[in-house]
Amino acid sequence: MPQKQTIARAKEDKRQGKSASTQAGEFVKEQMHRIRAGEHGARSTKQAIAIGLSEARRAGVKASPGKNASAATRHKAEQDTQAAEHGTSGSKETHARRAAARKRVLKRESTRAASTSELSKHARSSAHKRTAADRSAAARKGAETKGAAGRSAAAKKAARTRAANAAARRH
Repeated sequence: MPQKQTIARAKEDKRQGKSASTQAGEFVKEQMHRIRAGEHGARSTKQAIAIGLSEARRAGVKASPGKNASAATRHKAEQDTQAAEHGTSGSKETHARRAAARKRVLKRESTRAASTSELSKHARSSAHKRTAADRSAAARKGAETKGAAGRSAAAKKAARTRAANAAARRH
């Protein structure tokens, strides 16, 4: 169950006209915090993201599955969307024993899925699956929507990072 603040942040993103994936990102971020806090774990970063996306869809975020999504993923996304439309967490109440079992299984999983190194690895592999043109277009769009002050700040940060990396290589 997502926290009220998470739902509020997602609604604020929607009001500002941000994309569904940005709205869903709030739920994914909450999942990462939960895992890091040790509330439960996840088998992989991909699973942690999937849990966040599922919660987002159930909260009413119109996040459609990717074009390469499997039939099972599409089915789950459809279920979550239907649950949001009916205003329930599902068509029927989840049996308490089943819910407890699900929680127990997640508690046994590692919290490593939300570590910075795993998230970094996942981001790199996800970016690698996209074409150079896609990545370039995303960067262009990001630069356009930043504004002059944002671009300037990003350029300064990039320069600092390059300098820090160069210094680390020298030592």
